[in-house]
Amino acid sequence: MKLPSPLLVKFSGLKEGFHNFNFDIGNKFFESFDYDDFIDVDIVAKLKLEKRKNMLNLDFLFSGKIKVPCDLTMEPFYIDINTDYSVIVKLSESKDSADDKIIFLSTSASSIDVSNIIFETIVLETPQKRVHPGIEEGSLKSEILDKLENLKPKEMFLNKRDPRWDKLKELL
Repeated sequence: MKLPSPLLVKFSGLKEGFHNFNFDIGNKFFESFDYDDFIDVDIVAKLKLEKRKNMLNLDFLFSGKIKVPCDLTMEPFYIDINTDYSVIVKLSESKDSADDKIIFLSTSASSIDVSNIIFETIVLETPQKRVHPGIEEGSLKSEILDKLENLKPKEMFLNKRDPRWDKLKELL
């Protein structure tokens, strides 16, 4: 497995207050995670970092689109990504919380790698079942859809009753 390229945010030299960062997320970012579910990626991740004395507030805003194959026809289509995610980074030697929105860093840390946060947020934002919008609209013409239509059970089989089930229903 390749090691993902880190997206480091250096906070040690920053003054307390708000700071903005932008990350262009593309295909190479997901290739570094050996993740090949996406055909094409064009996402901008905006980070608004609030630095305080012993903690950081990280507010991410994601916008863009991802090209994925349809689960039924393998036809590529775009999914729009517009989401946000917030996480708190505590600078402390103790790790008392099991909350996934709290990250603990050593007080001697000077930067944080946000690549895993970005990767997980984008992957979790995409739907598990990816169906081309043209299928639901009926506008997509595909060889695979025609074959699936031919494999559907015929209506005469759908309305036919099986007498074995009728006998079992009598037991109730």
